Amino acid sequence: MKHYITSALIIFGVLIFSPDTRSQGKGNSAKRYTPPFGVLSLTGGIGLTYYYGDLNNKINLKHLGMGPSVSLGALYRVTEHFSARGEFRFYQTSGEQRYSRYPDNNLSFRTRNPDINLGIQADLFSYNSHARINPYLFLGAGVTYLNPKAKLDGKWYSLPPLTTEGVKYSRLPLVITGAIGVSVQAFERLSLGIEMNNNFVRSDYFDDVSGVFPNPDQLPSDLARRLSDRSSEIGLDPKQPGWHRGVGTRNDIFSFVQLRATYLIGNRMQASERKRMRCPKL
Repeated sequence: MKHYITSALIIFGVLIFSPDTRSQGKGNSAKRYTPPFGVLSLTGGIGLTYYYGDLNNKINLKHLGMGPSVSLGALYRVTEHFSARGEFRFYQTSGEQRYSRYPDNNLSFRTRNPDINLGIQADLFSYNSHARINPYLFLGAGVTYLNPKAKLDGKWYSLPPLTTEGVKYSRLPLVITGAIGVSVQAFERLSLGIEMNNNFVRSDYFDDVSGVFPNPDQLPSDLARRLSDRSSEIGLDPKQPGWHRGVGTRNDIFSFVQLRATYLIGNRMQASERKRMRCPKL
């Protein structure tokens, strides 16, 4: 996946800086030129979240574990093609190990996580070309708050405090985000579009599962022992310490597919002009 994102960034960069692409906007001279620096827009998105990790390491179309996602933020334009983008995001996803490579472990989780993300958005067509359809790439970084929970006897329990693998891990890991999207101008100041992104978590404990089963005697409580090894719930013998609890070879990933909206606020010059038009001098 990283190879594909790198290739896309290279191709996109070539297109952005090529003379043919820059000339796309020269034919539209009816609209007034606006200095791009400082142009502010508000952003929002709603869609679905998909997770790939230890409890969902193969695609099962009947059990994808998808959940909702929402995002709110802003774009601050820096050049004709590039903008700084920051967003607050909230999402839910889940996974069940019985549909993965290790179904006998019988582990599962659900998580609802807040997330802050900052990065750079690169538009294919320049701001002053006023292109109605504008593809873009986004590359950013941020942190997400891990909150995996598991259901037992009809009640949800937070897993990190229980240290179900005998490991205390960070609940605020770094997240690297790569996205591709397209924006379509629907009205003068409102654009709608779709975006797909991958979020690479710098942790393998997004789902509270990573390595091997611990020695149950070293876990802090009976509840931790029950949620650490759930094999007995499906009629199997308890797992021996050191048995694979997860895949443990790579960090977890979650992805968004969102419908998005961007509302143009403009810069100080545009705001002053709108104010002057609303309040003509007598």
